Amino acid sequence: MSENTLISADLRDRVGKGSARAARRAGKIPAVIYGNKKEPIAIEIEARLMRKIIHEPGIFSRLLDINVDNGKHTVLMRDIHFHPVTDDPLHFDFLRVGKTSTISVAIGVEFINEDICPALKIGGVLNIVRHEVELNCLPAAIPERITVDLAEAKIGDSIHISAVELPDGVTPTISDRDFTIATLQSPGGGVKNEDDEAGDGDSSDNTETE
Repeated sequence: MSENTLISADLRDRVGKGSARAARRAGKIPAVIYGNKKEPIAIEIEARLMRKIIHEPGIFSRLLDINVDNGKHTVLMRDIHFHPVTDDPLHFDFLRVGKTSTISVAIGVEFINEDICPALKIGGVLNIVRHEVELNCLPAAIPERITVDLAEAKIGDSIHISAVELPDGVTPTISDRDFTIATLQSPGGGVKNEDDEAGDGDSSDNTETE
């Protein structure tokens, strides 16, 4: 678990389109902090800082500490509104979280040992079904990534969420089925696992001809 990203923000005296446009003209981006059974607050954040932060990996699964008038709010980014033409960020929605709040976050999947994977070494293809998996956890237990080990994966294997070791107290939001994260497939020409080929070689044709 990495340290929270610290951001400074100012309270907005007014809300509405006029106030939001004024904030953007001043080089800031309007935002709202809501949730955790507290009143929402309207804020504005330096645009230059936020443009950098939102393009870093895992922006929707990383805790942010926003300082507003000497008060700190621990939040998750929940939505970013972009300009339809320029793609500049126009507004942020932040979800306020407490230490004991169970939250849902989408965590990226990392695949390791691809270089020694039996399926990939013979020309198989890794078909990634889910690049991210949504998890339920406490704020302090958000994992940086989900790791899938391909060291023993063979052609035809399917890797399900049950095969992934999750930290204590972290559970998938999908709980009614053992969903697939990735599969190992044969390419168009077709290949066999090495042990399958060995098995084929042991059989011989004992049929006599006249």
